[in-house]
Amino acid sequence: MQRRQDDSPRIGISACLLGEEVRYDGGHKRDLYIVETLGPLVEWVPVCPEVELGLGTPREAIRLICNPKNPEAINLVSRSGNDLTVKMRRFARRRARELAKENLSGYILKKDSPSCGMERVKIWNEHNQEISERQGRGLFADELLRQFPNLPMEEEGRLHDPQLRENFIERVFIFRKLRALFAARWTV
Repeated sequence: MQRRQDDSPRIGISACLLGEEVRYDGGHKRDLYIVETLGPLVEWVPVCPEVELGLGTPREAIRLICNPKNPEAINLVSRSGNDLTVKMRRFARRRARELAKENLSGYILKKDSPSCGMERVKIWNEHNQEISERQGRGLFADELLRQFPNLPMEEEGRLHDPQLRENFIERVFIFRKLRALFAARWTV
């Protein structure tokens, strides 16, 4: 029996995880489990914030830098010092609004990414020294979490843990079913 395209949950995903060569070095981070095991069950909505922002491939690496004038503020800066913070935040807001129309049931983000990492992303100081505690969050991931607080989201690295993976997949399918239930017209 062939599944109809609309029967599959739509999941947003960092494009590099599907094998798209969009990383700063021109490479990818294709994840076999995501592509080969989960892939046949879902419809992917790939996004690469850095490429869609216009940074190109290959490109200069970017980092999260602690702002020396305001330690609470984190900037997204290229190796040569080009501050991309405002441009990325503006892009992230617009792209997240567009993704709201995609009927997503979940999102898988690239761990450690200064744009897509959900947690534990390295933060550097203005002298290019890593700050000891990994407390950062990528700017695009930050906007997704702000606009979609109830959408199941996970980093690909955590999906290698069987319990976390099962929990994420269950949440995706439940989210999809609940949205369909609440979208339907109810009668007595």
